[in-house]
Amino acid sequence: MGDDKPQQSLGEQLQSAEHEAARQRILDLAEAERIPVEETTRVVPDRRRRRGRG
Repeated sequence: MGDDKPQQSLGEQLQSAEHEAARQRILDLAEAERIPVEETTRVVPDRRRRRGRG
């Protein structure tokens, strides 16, 4: 009844920790730069409808 995973080496553990930290930084940055849908639909007009006219 032991672990199914083999032991990770120290290098693998460090790489895994760095990968998770980088992933979290990217998610934090994306959340900080996120624009709510309400703002984008109110501010940016849809110009595609006018292309074929005139």
